[in-house]
Amino acid sequence: MLNFNLPPDAVTNAEFVALRLKELVEADGVRETVTVDWNGRPLHVGVIDVPLRSLYYNPATHRIRAQRGHDPKFARGLDEDPWSPESQQYLHRLLVGKPANPDEVDPDFEALTDSLKSVDQQEPGLITHEGILVNGNTRAAALRQLKRPSIRVGVLPQSFTWEDINAVELALQLRPDERRDYSYINRLIAMEEQELMGRDAADIARAFHVQLKTFKQERWILSVIRDMIDRSSTPEGAQLALSDFEGHQENLKELHRTYMKVAAASQERAEQVKENRIVAILLDFAKTKTRLIGADFQADYLEGNLSDLLSAGVGEAPSAVVIPGLGVSVPAASDPVRQARAATDRVLRARALESARHLTPETREAAQREVTEARRGMRRALDEAERDDRLKRVRQTTAERLDDARAAIDQSVEDLVQALGKGSLDEESFDSALLRLKGSMTKLARQASRGVVKRREGVDWLIKASEG
Repeated sequence: MLNFNLPPDAVTNAEFVALRLKELVEADGVRETVTVDWNGRPLHVGVIDVPLRSLYYNPATHRIRAQRGHDPKFARGLDEDPWSPESQQYLHRLLVGKPANPDEVDPDFEALTDSLKSVDQQEPGLITHEGILVNGNTRAAALRQLKRPSIRVGVLPQSFTWEDINAVELALQLRPDERRDYSYINRLIAMEEQELMGRDAADIARAFHVQLKTFKQERWILSVIRDMIDRSSTPEGAQLALSDFEGHQENLKELHRTYMKVAAASQERAEQVKENRIVAILLDFAKTKTRLIGADFQADYLEGNLSDLLSAGVGEAPSAVVIPGLGVSVPAASDPVRQARAATDRVLRARALESARHLTPETREAAQREVTEARRGMRRALDEAERDDRLKRVRQTTAERLDDARAAIDQSVEDLVQALGKGSLDEESFDSALLRLKGSMTKLARQASRGVVKRREGVDWLIKASEG
């Protein structure tokens, strides 16, 4: 959990807020309050009007936690002094931007701004006595865009710590009626934070309104993302950020489901599938494509189209790996797994290099070329896999439909017996239906005689029956 010192105007803001709260209590009429969840019980706090120029964006807000590292230079400044004008402007930029690309304005933010332009602020934000926004950071950003002078906010008790602030913000966000959810990665980070605080997994799942198995899935996904980020680090100082994995929610969930299914039979095959799918995700392929990547994808399709990538950086395999601190040796990864990891690492570093602003254009362009070449190879492999899958499904569908036809004929036999027994058979309709069946059988036999290479007993019968 992030903790920070108080902002430079903390004392002045606290005096101003205390005065406004005093005026609120002493004023005639109904006192406006806002209710927040605090330790499982409602906490009613007074609402006042505060100048926007006096308030600070919350550097610990879960709203943009994954996006903090988007610009490494400003991210370092945010860690060193979150209250400086530069850091506050960076937070404003992240609040305005898309979760997956903070350099572009989020349509949801534009919608919020349009709403506030035509309709006054409906719900108050939430601040500390020192002027730190706990809830309503995005609303404050929108009001500042509109040049509004102030914002209505509830004020938390002076005794609240950073842990209290984070808990209140999370509780507010997890209300079912909240209009704008955290982005996917920020939600994963919030779950992780709760677990690191020692909270029970079942309690966290309930708080986030998900099943326990979903919570475990999300924790696995975040651990994979963090591993990918660590492996993307380059000697030039480039590295992917958490926000680079925004927008891949469904792909990552499907990756987890496939990994667990394959791991039940083979852990090594599961690792291979995971690495292959991560490469496809990094290269921006949709889940309809990445789901084609199974246990045999690397051997059947990838090796023929991305052989250079698979062999890059793969040295001689160690006979065993020693687990640090335990002195226990385990077998080293097999060659296919090591090749898959090498390919993933190569793409991870290339993606990190092409997005690193501090590097020369030549370095970034070289990385872009490598990514483009990898995408072409992966597309060829996926196209081949898709073609084979389509042919396989066509073969299966033909057989399944014939089975359905057989079942229908078996039912017709029973119907015929009953109709004959009752003397109710429409012989003319029956004969016409048989002729139509004969026509269909003749067409099926004609296609089978042209396309089936090995004629077995069934195909021979079909062709002879149609000829007779």
